[in-house]
Amino acid sequence: MEIEAVSIISLAIVIAVAIIIIKGIVIVPQAHAYVVERLGKYNKTLEGGFHIIIPVLDSISSKLTKQEQIINIPQQSVITRDNVNINVDGIVFIQVEDAKKATYGIVDFKNALSNLSTTTLRAEIGQLALDETLSSRDSLNRKILQAIDEASSKWGVKTMRVELRDISVPLEIEEAMNLQMKAEREKRAIELKAMADKEAVIREAEAQKQKAYLEAEAIERMADASKYEQEQIAEGQQNAMIMINSAMVNNSLAAEFLLAKDRVAAFHELAKNESNDKIVIPYETTEMIGSLSILKEFLGSKGA
Repeated sequence: MEIEAVSIISLAIVIAVAIIIIKGIVIVPQAHAYVVERLGKYNKTLEGGFHIIIPVLDSISSKLTKQEQIINIPQQSVITRDNVNINVDGIVFIQVEDAKKATYGIVDFKNALSNLSTTTLRAEIGQLALDETLSSRDSLNRKILQAIDEASSKWGVKTMRVELRDISVPLEIEEAMNLQMKAEREKRAIELKAMADKEAVIREAEAQKQKAYLEAEAIERMADASKYEQEQIAEGQQNAMIMINSAMVNNSLAAEFLLAKDRVAAFHELAKNESNDKIVIPYETTEMIGSLSILKEFLGSKGA
């Protein structure tokens, strides 16, 4: 009986030791962090991998993930600076950087960040008019991110980014905005057409001006060319007359040569005429007729 009792005690001790060893082995998944307390006080933070703790003395207080997490900003009614009631919702991306601060710095950091996002969103939109809220969403996201990140850093949580998903305006405001947008588009179209017409008129005037300038320049060049041509002809005629005078001074037959040349040209033109009423008389015959006329006149004067 004593042997059986010793065996049972030994077996119980072995089982207890095995349980203690098993409970002392902790395997932390990748991108996770376990906060360990020893006798109710913070001891250490276990990162991803294999770890051993002391059972009974050590206990895991919290298990946190270091992956990015999403916190929804529930849809809420917000009043803008110009007293327009709009509905806004969004999402916040966070990441735990310090597991100890996230465990002991605040009771529930997700709930805290959700409420902080809501109040910050109300405060930021309350400073903007409706048009500014709709047109400056990126700026609004940055302002909310800066305000939330400043508070969340004390809790060991990094706010990565903030995105406003939807901004809804009342139906009557939306209809008024559509009418205003239509009016702005029509106004812009009219302005663009007026600018285009003005530009066309200016270009037409510039074209007419350029055309008139080119025509005036062409007339001026033609006048210069005509003037140059006349000057050259006059100079050529002057040179020809000087040469003729010089030839007549140096040679007495030069004048007769020129007259004979003109007669030949005249007879040549007369010969080309197809008229039947023409009579061609040699030059020598005309001289003889002229002599006879002179002799007749002389004899008539004697008889008288």
